[in-house]
Amino acid sequence: MTMNRMYSMMEQALEKKGHVPALFPALIPESYLTKESKHVEGFVPEVMWVTQAGSTDLEERCAMRPTSETAMYTMYSMWIHGLKDLPLKIYQRCQVWRYETKATKPFIRSREFYWIEAHDCFATEKDAMKQVREDMETSEEVLHQQYGIPFLFFKRPQWDKFPGAVNTFAADTLMPDGKALQLPSTHMLGQNFSKAFDVKYKDEKGNDEYVWQTCYGPAISRIYAALIAMHGDSNGLIIPFDLAPVQVVIVPIYRDDTKKAVLKECKKLQKKLSKDFTVKLDDSDNTPGFKFNQWEMKGVPIRLELGPRDLEKGQVVLVRRDTKEKSFVSLKSSELKKMILKTRDSILETLKSRADQWFSDKLSFADTMGELERKTESRGFIRVPFCTEELDGKPCAEVLKDKFQMNMRGSLFGTDTHPKDKKCIACGKDATVYLYAAHQY
Repeated sequence: MTMNRMYSMMEQALEKKGHVPALFPALIPESYLTKESKHVEGFVPEVMWVTQAGSTDLEERCAMRPTSETAMYTMYSMWIHGLKDLPLKIYQRCQVWRYETKATKPFIRSREFYWIEAHDCFATEKDAMKQVREDMETSEEVLHQQYGIPFLFFKRPQWDKFPGAVNTFAADTLMPDGKALQLPSTHMLGQNFSKAFDVKYKDEKGNDEYVWQTCYGPAISRIYAALIAMHGDSNGLIIPFDLAPVQVVIVPIYRDDTKKAVLKECKKLQKKLSKDFTVKLDDSDNTPGFKFNQWEMKGVPIRLELGPRDLEKGQVVLVRRDTKEKSFVSLKSSELKKMILKTRDSILETLKSRADQWFSDKLSFADTMGELERKTESRGFIRVPFCTEELDGKPCAEVLKDKFQMNMRGSLFGTDTHPKDKKCIACGKDATVYLYAAHQY
């Protein structure tokens, strides 16, 4: 349920910005996959192949999609003819398969994961870069403002970009152990794929021009892992109200002689509230204490407790999962609904504020290897001066990886990243860029 709601929020944001939903095949013929050489070179080690249908050998083996560029762009070449067909902005909700050679972790690194991928075409490079920025805005709007997950948006170094892309940009968050986790990434594909798949349009002069392309991939299942880790505590899950499978749980508290009256009122309450919220009445035989712990563990944002004394006073006890605060609210449905809505908003703001503060505290700076070594113990993102973010900077990145097991996540996109009078932390040459280092999953 939570992942479905996460999907819905992201899809609503994409559709408001002109994206149209579609569905494309999960099996991709090998001849499609190999059309863009750098792309296939990057993905072949992770591709899962289908070679048989029943007992019949396939004439051409098919890849279980690692991503859908090659399947979708074959159709784009047939759909796009002129400027009137642009921009073309299509997304699909789907699953992809990649043979992860690293130790797999549920939701974080798995060989089958669930995501949304948006694939867009434009007449100019400028319009394509506008889409990259729009993708960043979408990540902020949904991941941060609605899920409560903070992140930094990096431009990846050239040695770590998406296979076949001109540049890769990605939103990275931190898990509670201080390791970085990549969330949505957006790729400036340039004309690499449009030339490989012959995706062209006729300009105003009648000349054939290749389109400029971008793709955006919010991995919902991985973001789900970040949501759990970012907001949860030692008692279990804490989930933003709008994402919770059960938003309100009603726990009746009674003795044998008050059971009938209390349950009757609880059922009336459930019926009224269910018009606006997802409500569960726990009328099991478990003790109230057991129920409190169980629903806290499951992350239900609001618990309503109702006993005989509350009936006498015409009130219900409202308990927040995020802060454990209790308040007394009138049983009148209009007042209770108003309080639930107010609490819903307050829970999200509290979770965001708490996460933002923790995240901010995990950002630091280091200009020398000695400073970096001291700061690696607390982990997080560490900004360091670096010689370059192009391919010739890879050896310096390998030095940090070998010495500290840290990866260069990239430079902050859209900010001044040029250090003055600084030396590369690895080789000692003049630094040309600030990059962020972190341990990663």
